[in-house]
Amino acid sequence: MPARTTNVKVVTIALFIATFMSAIEGTIVSTAMPTIVGDLHGVSLMNWVFSIFLLTNAIATPIYGKLADQLGRKRVFIFGLAVFTLGSLFSGMSGRMETLILWRALQGVGAGVIMPVSFTIVADMYPFQKRADVVGLLGSAWGIASIVAPLLGGFIVDQLSWHWIFFVNVPIGLVTMGLIAWFLVEPAAKRSTHIDYGGVFLIAVVLLAVMYLFQLLGENPMHWLSMAICVVVAIVGMVLFVYQERRAVDPIIPLSMFKQRTFVTQNLIAALISGFIFAYEVYLPDWTQGILGLPATMAGFAITPSSIMWIIGSFWTGKLLAKFRPQVITYLSLIFIGCGSLASVWAPISTPFWAFFIISGVMGVGFGLCITNASVTVQNEVAKDQIGVASSFNTLSRTLGQTLMISVFGIVMNTTMLHGVHSHPQTNMKLMNELINPQTAKLLPDHLIPQLREILYAALHNVFLVAGLLVIATLVVNWFDRKVRA
Repeated sequence: MPARTTNVKVVTIALFIATFMSAIEGTIVSTAMPTIVGDLHGVSLMNWVFSIFLLTNAIATPIYGKLADQLGRKRVFIFGLAVFTLGSLFSGMSGRMETLILWRALQGVGAGVIMPVSFTIVADMYPFQKRADVVGLLGSAWGIASIVAPLLGGFIVDQLSWHWIFFVNVPIGLVTMGLIAWFLVEPAAKRSTHIDYGGVFLIAVVLLAVMYLFQLLGENPMHWLSMAICVVVAIVGMVLFVYQERRAVDPIIPLSMFKQRTFVTQNLIAALISGFIFAYEVYLPDWTQGILGLPATMAGFAITPSSIMWIIGSFWTGKLLAKFRPQVITYLSLIFIGCGSLASVWAPISTPFWAFFIISGVMGVGFGLCITNASVTVQNEVAKDQIGVASSFNTLSRTLGQTLMISVFGIVMNTTMLHGVHSHPQTNMKLMNELINPQTAKLLPDHLIPQLREILYAALHNVFLVAGLLVIATLVVNWFDRKVRA
């Protein structure tokens, strides 16, 4: 009887489902948050429902990557999915905001497995050139989720209850675990059994300090003492972590990877461009809703071309990787992203809705080229037994870049709007918030709307200007990647 082999198509579908489930989680919870706050009465703790998920997700990511190399992709992936599913079940059962935050933390721990180990499994199943197509397909789940989540979240909340935005993950998680368990066949291999507990603890401390620092950056007023403590803890923790990794038998993050120029530059590029993507996907809908006065569903469609063209850019990456160095592909991606960035910065307040479709499509090609190139290249730069670690570090780089820029863009947006409302005595921040929501914008006095839109336009212009600096920084970082591939 022939030995069972992996059903590549079914496993790829299972990975896409898992990625989509993780991607949709953040946005769908945002849609339901007003209802959750009204039910659980925890408005002061609302931000922690999101922050704790992001925090535990980031901490778990590098740990899962290493365990996937040590224990096998299959068992680690199923374990992470089981934790995510359990966290979803208990989140849906929460009766207090504090309890919801606790289970969201568990949900984040489970979600940390999905991106890095999915990419690692893809690296095992597909050859180098084909890998870019599949990585792009998985990456497109995030763009699709950003469009579907508000509609699905609103439907679930209206027709069922907010509890079901979590409960719906349970059957999906169980089915996905079943598909992976049955159709993914891993060959028996001798793997390391040395767990770097010291490294696990120290990387968790460092990431906790860094992520909490990013969280504090976005608060007003800023807590300077807490921020200083986070900086000190992060620096001391990093020094101890480096010392630990140098002496560990099997370090959680082998420092030898950072001797490779391309590995370092591509991870930095992934962090910078992920931060840029956040500005575009979060603040472009503010433009279409607040300035153009379009409903939320139309605002979501403004970024739809990006998701479609992202897949095309990813497919293109697979063909280019066979002919060109990663540095060249990154330069090509920056042409598309740079053109879209310049168009966003120069766009006047009267820019029509259709123009954003073009901007979105152009940048989508660049995103697909850049992020897929980075994801596949970092895997190719390390030994086969380090692919899990490399994939998880790339995911972590993207998460850190996005999380830092969440705070930076928020500061830029709020500072500009505060300056604007102080310059126009009849306006205030409450009116600005109402302007961005199409439902409440209808109730605003007609004579104030042009002033409010001018203030919002100035704020968004500054956000896109700062995002443009990330493209320039990426160009500089890419210049340092002068390594010639063999």
